[in-house]
Amino acid sequence: MKIKKNISLKNKNWFRTGGSAKYFAEPKNINEFKITLEFAQKNNLEIFVLGGGANILISDYGFDGLVTKPDMKKINIITKKNYCLVQSECSVTIQDLIDHCIKNNIIGLEEFSNIPGTVGGSIYINIHYFDYFLSDFLYSATIINKKTDKSYCVDKNWFNFGYDKSKLQNKEHFLINATFKLKKANDIETAYCKGRRDEIIRQRTRRYPTSNTCGSFFRNFNEKEINFKIHNKKILFVAYYLDKIGIKGELRYKNAIVSEKHSNMIVTLKNTKSSDVINLAKKIQKLTFKKYGIIPQPECQLIGFKKYPLFQFE
Repeated sequence: MKIKKNISLKNKNWFRTGGSAKYFAEPKNINEFKITLEFAQKNNLEIFVLGGGANILISDYGFDGLVTKPDMKKINIITKKNYCLVQSECSVTIQDLIDHCIKNNIIGLEEFSNIPGTVGGSIYINIHYFDYFLSDFLYSATIINKKTDKSYCVDKNWFNFGYDKSKLQNKEHFLINATFKLKKANDIETAYCKGRRDEIIRQRTRRYPTSNTCGSFFRNFNEKEINFKIHNKKILFVAYYLDKIGIKGELRYKNAIVSEKHSNMIVTLKNTKSSDVINLAKKIQKLTFKKYGIIPQPECQLIGFKKYPLFQFE
C-alpha cells in the first residue's frame, strides 16, 4: 500500500468541494489499516477516515494530516436457526448491503434504502429513517484503537448510541467491520421487503436531491435547546423552522443554494467552494435566530477547519 501526498478530495465527497489531503491512503485490509495508523503516529498527523463522503464538508484548505479511505468490502453471512448474522466490512455501502441481504432472503435493513454512505460512516453517525436507527440492528463490531493499533470485538452497547451520535465520534477508535442481526425470510416476505426497498428509493429520490449535497445539513433540536411549542408540544424538527422562514429553492450564497426539494439540504453548483456552503449555512442560522431565537447546528461533519466556522449556542 502506497501512502500518497497532496491528493485532491473534491471528487471524493458529495458536495464536490474542498482542498487536498496532505497524505492519502486506501487500505484494503486490517493490516494495511494498521500501517496508516502507525504512519500517522510516527509523523504526528491527525487522521481522518473517509467513507463515501456523503455527510461531510471539507475545508477549502483541505486536511493537514492523513486521510485514509478504506477499500474493504467483504460481506459474510452466518445463518442461525431463527436469524442471520451479516458481517460487513466498513467500506460496503448501505445500499449494497441491503441489496446483498435481500438477494439472500435476509431482511430488516431495507428501511435505510437510498441513504448514501458506507457501513463505517453510517454507524459513526447512527443513520436513522423515521423511527428506525441503524443501531437497532447492530449485533457486534470490530474496532481498532487509534493510538495502540489494537483491534478487538465489541457489542453494540460499547458505541453508546444516540441521535446522530456514537462513541466513534470521540475519534479514538475506527470501525473495521460490523455484524448485524437480521431476519431470515421466506420468498413472500422477501418480495414484500424488496417492494418496500424500491418504494423508499422512489420516495427519497422524489423528495430529496441525490447529488452535490450532504443530505440534511442541520440536525434536529433537542428538548433543552428550544421553547417553541404547538399544542403544548415542542417542535424539534429543524425543517419545520426552515420551511417557515421560506428559504427552499430561494436562499443562496454564490454557487451554494438551498435545495428546491428540501429546506434542510444545501446543494452545490459548478465551481462551488466550501466557504460558499459555510456562508449560506450562516445565513440560514441568522434567519432562524431572527425569527425564532434558536441557532441550528450542523449534522454535516466539518472536516479540516482550523476553527469552528458556524455560529454556536451561547
